[in-house]
Amino acid sequence: IDGAFGVCISSTLRIGTAPAFVDVDQGLTLACVAFLCLLLMAMIIRCAKVIMDPYSAIPTSTWEEQLLDD
Repeated sequence: IDGAFGVCISSTLRIGTAPAFVDVDQGLTLACVAFLCLLLMAMIIRCAKVIMDPYSAIPTSTWEEQLLDD
């Protein structure tokens, strides 16, 4: 297949393929950003749970009754 049609097919195939190499710095940066986003989401969920029910985060063994002096 010659002409514009063949060029169109070959350029379309080249666009859909991944590059032969990956930039290591960019990959490491994206991995760190993804890890930080997951950590942020975990902390947001944990903080929301503590705000919704603060007494569930405290062990019952630390609860002490106050002595009332009459």
